[in-house]
Amino acid sequence: MTPGTPAAARPSSIAELRAVAQPPEVRLRANAEHWTASLYLRDLSPYVTWMLLKTPISANGVTGLMILVGWSTAAALLIPGIWGALLALVLGQLQMLIDCSDGEVARWRKTSSPAGVFLDKVGHYSTEALIPIALGIRAAAYPFEAPADFLWTTLGVLLALIIVLNKALNDMVHVARANAGLTKLADTHGEKAPTSGTLVKLRRLARFLPFHRLYHSVELTMLIFVAALVGLFAGQPLVDRAVLIALVPLAFLALIGHFVAIMASKRVRS
Repeated sequence: MTPGTPAAARPSSIAELRAVAQPPEVRLRANAEHWTASLYLRDLSPYVTWMLLKTPISANGVTGLMILVGWSTAAALLIPGIWGALLALVLGQLQMLIDCSDGEVARWRKTSSPAGVFLDKVGHYSTEALIPIALGIRAAAYPFEAPADFLWTTLGVLLALIIVLNKALNDMVHVARANAGLTKLADTHGEKAPTSGTLVKLRRLARFLPFHRLYHSVELTMLIFVAALVGLFAGQPLVDRAVLIALVPLAFLALIGHFVAIMASKRVRS
């Protein structure tokens, strides 16, 4: 009796579920696991997966739920003040928890597919584009006063564009390698390490100042929540505007650095 057969549609224990749904190649991935997954989400996700396996929902259906939670995260930011930011912070964590479970459902039922990977990409790309757009709307505040407040919504859209481009660089690498007939890129630090001595030093520096990691949905919602807390004392939308002004050039710098790191690594070498 193996996972994926009708007789074993449900695990007999959490330990059995972990053994199948969280194999070492999943838990030890160098780049695919967000730090929240390693910190605590992978400890909680089997319990969510256990409940999901009691329903007829498919792995792709779970991914669809993840997408809706991600969009709700951005929508929550449209609620002015601290409560919208707090709700977005909670929903951002919930999205990542469900993101862990969709793969676990697929591995248990043996239903992993390219469609699931595609839907996962849609969820993260769209969420991480909508959050900065919502931040721009928060910074503009209600009601809008044209044309001055459109500066903030424009900066929000610009930030969303830069973030999506930065995320797309990784997928461009896989497309380029596939079109060149190269093997799939190994999920190791060695493959992504730059070969230039200067870039190696800059990469080490980035570990101490990891601003390039601010643009994931989790980090963005955390930062926006902190800004909302500060805004209780310093005033809003002043703090949101300051955060937005800081994020745009930093995001552009991260985009350029990511591009240079790719070109200087083994990832695009034949």
